[in-house]
Amino acid sequence: MYVIKRDGTEVPFDKTKIYDAINKAFLEVDGILYETDTAYDIAVEIEALAEKSLSPISVEVIQDCVEDFLMRSERRDVARSYIRYRYKKEVARNYSNDFIDAISEKLQASNVQNQNANVDEHSFGGRMGEATELLTKKYALDFCVSKMARENHENNEVYIHDLGSYAVGMHNCLTLPLDDLLANGFNTRQTDVRPANSVNTAFQLVAVLFQLQSLQQFGGVAASHLDWSMVPYVRKSFAKHFLDGMKWICDDGVLYSREELMDLPIDSPLYKEQPKPYQYAMDMTIKEVSQAVEGMYHNLNTLQSRSGNQLPFTSINYGTCTLPEGQMVIKALLEGSLKGTGKLRKTSIFPCGIFQCMKGVNREPGDPNYELFQLALKSTATRLYPNYANVDWSGNAGYDRNDPTTYFATMGCRTANGWDINGLGQKKDGRGNICPVTIILPTLAAQVAQLDINSDISKPCQEEIIDAFMSLLDKKIYEAKDMLIERFEYICSQDSASAKFMYENNTMAGYDGKDIRSALKHGTLALGQLGLAEALQILIGCDHTEPRGMELAKKIEQLFKDRCAEFKEEYKLNFGVYYTPAENLCHTAMKKFQDKYGIIENVSDKEYFTNSMHVPVWKEMSPFEKIDIEAQLTGYSSAGCITYVELDSGIKNNLKGLEILVNYAMDKDIPYFAINVPNDSCTNCGFTDEINETCPMCDCDEIHRLRRVTGYLTGNYTTAFNKGKQQEVTMRVKHK
Repeated sequence: MYVIKRDGTEVPFDKTKIYDAINKAFLEVDGILYETDTAYDIAVEIEALAEKSLSPISVEVIQDCVEDFLMRSERRDVARSYIRYRYKKEVARNYSNDFIDAISEKLQASNVQNQNANVDEHSFGGRMGEATELLTKKYALDFCVSKMARENHENNEVYIHDLGSYAVGMHNCLTLPLDDLLANGFNTRQTDVRPANSVNTAFQLVAVLFQLQSLQQFGGVAASHLDWSMVPYVRKSFAKHFLDGMKWICDDGVLYSREELMDLPIDSPLYKEQPKPYQYAMDMTIKEVSQAVEGMYHNLNTLQSRSGNQLPFTSINYGTCTLPEGQMVIKALLEGSLKGTGKLRKTSIFPCGIFQCMKGVNREPGDPNYELFQLALKSTATRLYPNYANVDWSGNAGYDRNDPTTYFATMGCRTANGWDINGLGQKKDGRGNICPVTIILPTLAAQVAQLDINSDISKPCQEEIIDAFMSLLDKKIYEAKDMLIERFEYICSQDSASAKFMYENNTMAGYDGKDIRSALKHGTLALGQLGLAEALQILIGCDHTEPRGMELAKKIEQLFKDRCAEFKEEYKLNFGVYYTPAENLCHTAMKKFQDKYGIIENVSDKEYFTNSMHVPVWKEMSPFEKIDIEAQLTGYSSAGCITYVELDSGIKNNLKGLEILVNYAMDKDIPYFAINVPNDSCTNCGFTDEINETCPMCDCDEIHRLRRVTGYLTGNYTTAFNKGKQQEVTMRVKHK
């Protein structure tokens, strides 16, 4: 006799398996096995049925018989227990099958979603990374987070970012203390690295450090003042080249040792006493800086050190150093950006360049770095980078003009660190975003408005609906706080060996060598939001581009800000309002919303929710009007935000207009500002501009279309972005 298993294979009939299964049901009900006769009798009866059958019977038929015999016995309670057990096993099998199917999709790249535009999901590394992510996400939801956190995440109310990294206790992003690392050297798993003794070595080590740190975390890594950081190494290189000039040009030979010169400013009178060696040293140092910058750009755009052929998310802030060494570095960085990388001179995806605008330094004619600001504008108009950080932003009050580590700087996409309640003040180096969550505002609005799939939101809601929304939002902000603390504690519970490079080299400030909480407490816990515009549409029938919408938007943002300030004082942790980038979440949250509420005009009639508090991308207005609107809300955020405007490619011929626009944003107290311009490049000849169907230079129709996805750039948006982001790009209107 044979039995057909669920996978279709046949195995010999074994009545002891029936006997054991029934006895387990008795044990679950009675707690002790009083008798076994019932189980034995049923097993024998089923055996007799199997013998009479002309063909092998299935496992399902056997289980049906067990249920039937138990229900006809005196122990219907045991029958119910057996039915429950059978149901649980079936659910587990189905869950396992669904999970394996999902893993298979990822491993075979049969359903590529482009959840991260920087990950190649078709590659071996991408397929392995995506499959692993499914497992670690499931583990995090099942074993790491609380019931409250899981329900918020699954109900599309409060989203937990990077669940796969949650499971192993990673933090998000960090600004590296490059000054210390370059001056003192650092240790790696296999060796140690000596301090840099030239600008060329220093730039190479920047790329190495970015990649090493990126493996300790799941987010971006940044340099807060790269121009200042490179000053000592420009001086070291200049001293070397000056001595070479003395050796080969001057009859008197070498008069100084390198040790005597290596810390001297390059405009020192001592150097200028020897005009020819001085000019030789200047020429060679400029050349070395340029080559070093070019090497860094190529390294950061080619060395894929993360799974999925993924480049580390890197950002460099610069623009304020008025020393000649720093100015040389700034100029080289901008010229390198303009030049592009590779034989086709492609726009560099990484690092994200961020020019720090500062009053009295680079914003007006006569400022020492004004000409460099002009070069930055030229690069932005062609290459989209650099973006612009506002050193004088009111949210960075208390910074020290004599300490560049306190200047406002971001980690590329928009994450930033505000005032540290645990003693580091406005210091940026060695601090980062520890973990974020995001409240899905349209979900909360739909709940209080009691929307269903046939809802009409053309009429404004009553005041009590708004009150109900604010009450629910307040509840979810408190729950989001608890979710952040849960994750913070989980991250703090990890051994320092989990991120040995980071803790051994003190890349995260404040580590006492014993408890990693001593370092993590200086970072930011980011409380984010998504879909303000759509939530306002649900609640009052308009968004914040209208006065009534802006009034309610400010009320919402004030609640976020007030609660984060309260949490910061109560828990002595740096809670901050975060205007979430939502690269993938904008699409996945919308799909969940549509599944529940259907298609609602001006809310869910597209593939994405509007990021954070941004003006919807399809709204027609001037760039100044967009800045005016978003400037009313950026001040509520302390954990990171960005404002973009969309311009056409003609801006490269109107750099004065671009300068007015950037300065306008800075004067409006926008902390982080970026320009979106079309960046299409021909894959045959490298021509870069706004290109229609074919290249105007060579008629090639293979065009690489580069666009900004969050604060970073990414590859060809038509293949690298998810469906939501692809649609958003096509809906973006030019601000004129």
